[in-house]
Amino acid sequence: MSKDKELIGTADLRDILISDEDKKLVEIMNDNIISVNPEEDQEKVSLLVSKYDLKAIPVINHKNSLLGIITVDDIIDVIVEEQTEDILMMGGVSKEERVGSSLITSVKKRLPWLFINLGTAFLAAFTVGLFEDVISQVVALAAAMPIVAGMGGNAGTQTLSLVIRSIALGEVSLKKNWKLVFKEVGLGVINGAATGVITGIILYMKYDNPYLGIIIFAAMIGNLVIAGFFGFLIPLLLKGLGIDPALASAIFLTTATDVFGFFLFLGLAKMFLPFLL
Repeated sequence: MSKDKELIGTADLRDILISDEDKKLVEIMNDNIISVNPEEDQEKVSLLVSKYDLKAIPVINHKNSLLGIITVDDIIDVIVEEQTEDILMMGGVSKEERVGSSLITSVKKRLPWLFINLGTAFLAAFTVGLFEDVISQVVALAAAMPIVAGMGGNAGTQTLSLVIRSIALGEVSLKKNWKLVFKEVGLGVINGAATGVITGIILYMKYDNPYLGIIIFAAMIGNLVIAGFFGFLIPLLLKGLGIDPALASAIFLTTATDVFGFFLFLGLAKMFLPFLL
């Protein structure tokens, strides 16, 4: 510290111990100071410690005076807390709730999210309702619909989990990394084709209709592309709007994959209806 009690550098204890005895502290210290202010968010502090592999980080005020330090032990506790919070929020559960919480408390914490899920489920149900006449004529479509929705949801969750983790680590942002969405789209095409071939063959063998296999093959590719696209963009857009991506991403993603997946699958079935009868 300077004579005016301003922080001018930091030094690792190891560097001090192994340096020559005649060296001054100013020659050992690192004047490229990475510090935080008292109002800094704890998650951002943990990211700085992780990014620069720090053993401690100084806390300074607006006058650059040292107020204290945050050690790596404190940061580990913060990282565990933040990760637990993100996992719980992705499941629609509040971090304040515990296994031993009262029935009333659990209802208050969980029911609002279930109501939101119910609203989005009606969107998917409305989409299916648009094709009631098609489903009534080809019952096999009803058996295949859960496959389309399930695979889209699972593929989207893979992308979603990866992006949310990258956002938390400060590794990705919509402004800098928007081109990565094309990678997820390409991944959707490859994975959709691989799973679509298997599904198409099974449905062809079961219902003895090659067109049904072709339709679900195309729908699987389309829905996994949609899953990758929205799984990448939704958390980044929510982050840009100031909403925690872990809190609401899963709801919007499930809605997108269900609505678009059903519309694509049943829409194709309607186009090829004469070949399915």
